[in-house]
Amino acid sequence: MRMKNTLALIAHDNLKSKMVDWVMHNKAKLSQFNLAATSTTGTRIEAEVGLQVQKYKSGPMGGDQQIGAGIAEGRINVVIFFWDPLAPHPHDVDVKALLRIAAVYDIPMACNQASADLIIQGLIP
Repeated sequence: MRMKNTLALIAHDNLKSKMVDWVMHNKAKLSQFNLAATSTTGTRIEAEVGLQVQKYKSGPMGGDQQIGAGIAEGRINVVIFFWDPLAPHPHDVDVKALLRIAAVYDIPMACNQASADLIIQGLIP
């Protein structure tokens, strides 16, 4: 039996509501994945959408790095990251490290809703 892919969901603070809306819109497709997320994003998805999410620490507390480790260990196969490149982030080096590790391991990664839509449509017909 083939294991389900694990999809990580991350959103910066001012994009968390947009992420929750996107997950709600794609709930049927996303229910076919194991879901992982940073703490607040995962908590909101569970509460507002009803999907089960493996939650890591918040981004500034190491959650981005935990997801990066999951990529390097082959446990996370796709990343949807609603990233705000215009807002300052105290953990900016962690964000860049996560982007880098996703590129190094050649996994699909969306950094905005348009690319997330393309990824989710391509993963599940």
